[in-house]
Amino acid sequence: MKTLHATLKQHLHAGTVIPAHPLALNAERKLDEQRQRLLSRYYIASGAGGIAVGVHSTQFEIRQPGIDLYAPVLELAAEEIANANLQRPFLKVAGLCGPTEQALSEAETALRFGYDMGLLSMGGLQGWTEDAILDRVRAVAAVMPVFGFYLQPSVGGRIFSYDFWKAFADIENVEAIKVASFNRYQTLDVMRAVCNSKRKDDIAMYTGNDDNIVADLLTTYRFAVNNTIAEKEFVGGLLGHWAVWTNKAVELLAEVKAVKQDHDAAKLAALLTKGIEITDVNAAMFDPANQFHGCIPGMHEFLRRQGLLEGTWCLNPKEQMSAGQNEEISRVYAAYPNLHDDAFVNEFLHSQKALQ
Repeated sequence: MKTLHATLKQHLHAGTVIPAHPLALNAERKLDEQRQRLLSRYYIASGAGGIAVGVHSTQFEIRQPGIDLYAPVLELAAEEIANANLQRPFLKVAGLCGPTEQALSEAETALRFGYDMGLLSMGGLQGWTEDAILDRVRAVAAVMPVFGFYLQPSVGGRIFSYDFWKAFADIENVEAIKVASFNRYQTLDVMRAVCNSKRKDDIAMYTGNDDNIVADLLTTYRFAVNNTIAEKEFVGGLLGHWAVWTNKAVELLAEVKAVKQDHDAAKLAALLTKGIEITDVNAAMFDPANQFHGCIPGMHEFLRRQGLLEGTWCLNPKEQMSAGQNEEISRVYAAYPNLHDDAFVNEFLHSQKALQ
């Protein structure tokens, strides 16, 4: 059983920015290896503390026979991280999907390329009992460290009970949980369950609620547990939203940490206002007005405008931006110049051309 290195565990618990890595395609919907590598280098240069590859943002279709891109995209990202020769901790997280046998096979692939953790999706298991899903988690955790994942139902996830998350948190080698329920009640269930777990202090909580990033990061969850008070916080984010304007996301997390330490009321109020601006950007990016249909191409459009991607193509030709989404992206781009990292990206792309 692979376990998380102590240095990486400390890094995980300190809280960091982990972008959910998109998939770079060309006009023929084939892997654009050069731009796939470029994206990885961008996240590293931006100051991110890790990347998650083979996840929802990388498109689940990479696993389909005839496409077979799961191993290649994991390998490309691992190579870029190795080539960067980083002198700081950096987490390599691999998305794991499907029934137990598939998830274990993907875990073996991830381990082959040196990945540290597996982000274990609960999608596509609607017919399974909670006990059966917990057995699947235990099987994967016996192979590699698990990053739990509460995925919202509108994009293929399902709602789980408090008891499920309490049992989930009790599983050895579960090192973190990403809450992407996009729902305050369900988020509360997970936080309360972890606070009631014997492994409360072993699990790092990460927000995946792209609609509520700043408020999640600023909030302390406090519960009465066995005649004492237990507390838990979201220490960082593993977010598709943070795959865009990543350098600003790194600045944001640093700002949140500083405000939590200093208890400056004025700065806290300003951060909450910025949080609403970020949610407005996310609405344009993730397309909730159309049940998130344009989520992935919306992310691509931001990256395309910056020159990091050539286009918004997805493996599924039907996966395109919704009517009016492009206009919404233009609106938030103009409304919030303080949130984009265009200047950083321009310098980054210039440096990449200088290396060629």
